[in-house]
Amino acid sequence: MLRSIRSLHGCVVRAFDGDIGSVNQVYFDDESWGVRYLVVETGNWLSDRQVLISPYSVEHAGAVSNPVQAVHAVHVSLTRQQVKDSPNIDAHKPVSRQNEIEYLRYYSYPTYWGGPNLWGMGAYPAFDPTGPTSDEESELPAPPILHVSRSRTDVHLRSTEAIKGYHLQTADGSLGHVSDFIYDDEAWVIRYLVVDTRNWWPGGKEILIATYWLDEVDWFASTVSTSLTREIIRQSPAYDDSVPLHRSYEVALHQFYGKHGYWSKADLYGQAP
Repeated sequence: MLRSIRSLHGCVVRAFDGDIGSVNQVYFDDESWGVRYLVVETGNWLSDRQVLISPYSVEHAGAVSNPVQAVHAVHVSLTRQQVKDSPNIDAHKPVSRQNEIEYLRYYSYPTYWGGPNLWGMGAYPAFDPTGPTSDEESELPAPPILHVSRSRTDVHLRSTEAIKGYHLQTADGSLGHVSDFIYDDEAWVIRYLVVDTRNWWPGGKEILIATYWLDEVDWFASTVSTSLTREIIRQSPAYDDSVPLHRSYEVALHQFYGKHGYWSKADLYGQAP
């Protein structure tokens, strides 16, 4: 199911034995767009401490009336004590790979890097110490590597809050800015950027740009780049966040741009078969 990252902000995170806190921001991998962690503000319970919650622990998001907009709660297979004893993080500083190793070791989760797929050896963040659940999963194609302009600290995790407002750079000029993100709550990967073009031309609209249609993210210039042109984007189907995002819309969107859909096995991560 596709959901909006915006819908996660402020969402309650619920453990086996009570609430942990609410989602403050989301960290994603800047090469594969995988959603790696929810940053949860614990409030008075842990003296306003922030903790990381991995999709490995997420059971399901609460029932919704609109799958893109509303998320009532995120249920995790953890206890409050586990969260209390988890490694400290400083959400104001980059999360290093060493921080991640310490965190994953604490929860006994596998690393998501180094394998052939989005989640290491699997396509989904399903923790199975014996490895892939089927031959089919182990043969899934690797996610595409996006070119990124990195900082000196070689950060690979980014906050969705940091990229909101970035300008979309097309083949023939700028057009709009990033206003939200659409993620897949099974694979935990960002599928689309929501781009608001209403300040760029009269009668503008919000549109979706698939992350695998991007050629580069420049963290210094605060831009995301695509080889699509401004004119074709102007003519693309509008996105309405008050309407559930169904597969029929995705098919129409991909057909408009002449792109293959990520939902076919040969093109799971947006790679042309």
